[in-house]
Amino acid sequence: MAELNIDACIIPATDTHISEYVPEHYKALYYLSGFSGSAGTLVITPDFAGLWTDFRYFQQAPKQLKGSGFELVPLKVQHTPEYIDWLGEHLKSNSTIAYDDRVLAAWLGKKIQQELSHKVIKTLHIDIPGMLWPVRPALPQEKSWLIPSSDAGASIATKIRSVRNELLKRKSDYLLTSSLDEVAWLFNMRGQDVSYNPVVLSFALIKPTEAILFIDKNKLSVEDTETLLNQGVTILEYHSIAETLSHLEQEKTIILDPQKTNYHLYRLLSSQLKIMESMSPVAFLKAIKNPIEIQNMKDAMRKDGIAITRFCKWLEENIASSTITELSAAAQLTAFRAQQPNFAGPSFATIAGYGANAALPHYTPDEQTDTRLHPEGLFLFDSGGQYFYGTTDITRMLPLGEIPEQAKKDYTLVLMALIEGTTAIFPEGTFGYQIDALCRRPLWEHGINYGHGTGHGVGSYLNVHEGPQNIGPANVQVAVQEGMITSIEPGIYRPEKYGIRIENLTLAVSKGNTEFAAFVGFETLTLAHIDTSLIDKGMLSNKHINWLNSYHEHVYRSLSPQLSPDEDRWLKEKTRAL
Repeated sequence: MAELNIDACIIPATDTHISEYVPEHYKALYYLSGFSGSAGTLVITPDFAGLWTDFRYFQQAPKQLKGSGFELVPLKVQHTPEYIDWLGEHLKSNSTIAYDDRVLAAWLGKKIQQELSHKVIKTLHIDIPGMLWPVRPALPQEKSWLIPSSDAGASIATKIRSVRNELLKRKSDYLLTSSLDEVAWLFNMRGQDVSYNPVVLSFALIKPTEAILFIDKNKLSVEDTETLLNQGVTILEYHSIAETLSHLEQEKTIILDPQKTNYHLYRLLSSQLKIMESMSPVAFLKAIKNPIEIQNMKDAMRKDGIAITRFCKWLEENIASSTITELSAAAQLTAFRAQQPNFAGPSFATIAGYGANAALPHYTPDEQTDTRLHPEGLFLFDSGGQYFYGTTDITRMLPLGEIPEQAKKDYTLVLMALIEGTTAIFPEGTFGYQIDALCRRPLWEHGINYGHGTGHGVGSYLNVHEGPQNIGPANVQVAVQEGMITSIEPGIYRPEKYGIRIENLTLAVSKGNTEFAAFVGFETLTLAHIDTSLIDKGMLSNKHINWLNSYHEHVYRSLSPQLSPDEDRWLKEKTRAL
């Protein structure tokens, strides 16, 4: 920075696709600071180095940053670039800021320029981490593959036609999508370029008469290349995206999502085209699951439920006699999943938190933090699996022995919040933040809150975190619609004591029409018992008890035929009616 006269350097945690989870090649934030969280931004000046991140990492980050020279700067509002205001306060006029515009979201690049314009800031687009990284991992070279239309529920050509119909409705000529899960869904393509997410580094440009896939052609088999061509897809090399965009016909309109498109491509397009900034129509099309995808997800839930049942039984029966740690428990859970047909790997790194570690909402054990489990206290596991062709995500609490009374009250409140969200019935057009309030109400009544969202979308053998829908306090103007799959996962976290979270995946379904509106509700997809020994039954209403009893009856009937007699007896007891 001194050699180049740079006064501040911004390093986000993303890649050229503005992904949540990135290939090793793009983990510059982790390389420089040691912080392994999925969200954060480093800002470095000559006399300060800080990590801006959110509530999920307020306890994890200081531990990982210790001795690194970086300080944690806690975000006051989740998912906001508060470091821009900090730069505005600390930089002198005519200062130079450096960042790699290829890994910065377009909206952020624009905001930095706008918010710091009063300081007459100069910008240098440069990859400083790349200059300092002696053995930077190469871009992934793994092969990709196509999903048969019969398993995807629609052909590639059909999906492209759906996108073109949306372009006509929006009076737009082109669509650029950089989001890896959108490209994967659109072309029925999956891969191994990002851990846990079966996606491929690629871009897509949809025109009225041409659909272009930008990808390393070596990743495609001869057969898949032929299939894509026959479905009307033009295949160009991954790195040719900028050149192709620079030659688009001027005065045309292009749709792009400024939160998913990097600033480099945005600046390239803004000089020649009219940009319509919007969520990609692919995101909406992908979020509404077709009947085949829904059935595949339900099949995945049954497989996952068998694995979860066997894991919980194994832990209960071995905790007092065996040495079990957070890492070994997570490994055993993966092993049970691997026994299921068509298992394709975890859908994210297992959050396995014992005792106080569970108070860290996104705690993932490693060799330094791995903690032994004892026959006392609470164990939280938040874990998921990828199956051909579904994705799961579940959180459960397991009592390993004696539990404080306060923990039982907290557990019951979290269960009540889950049930309130799950049983909500709402008119079409209801947004996620409205449902979020319904979930939190039992906790708010006791002066309790949590800092993360209540629910996120889930892909169909795709990313475990999927938009555009969201159940959380943020004012996201996306209605929860029939066919969307969304998690519901309230929690309570008491630092240095314990954390409690219960999570199910739900499918938005029609609840009928009245003279007032069409109504929507949720069908629970997750199949796994919710521990009842932790419940303070006196806190529950008949509505809560009836829902839990009905859910447990459904779990038992769904899983029992695939269990051994011993497993069947165990689950029957765990799902016994309150």
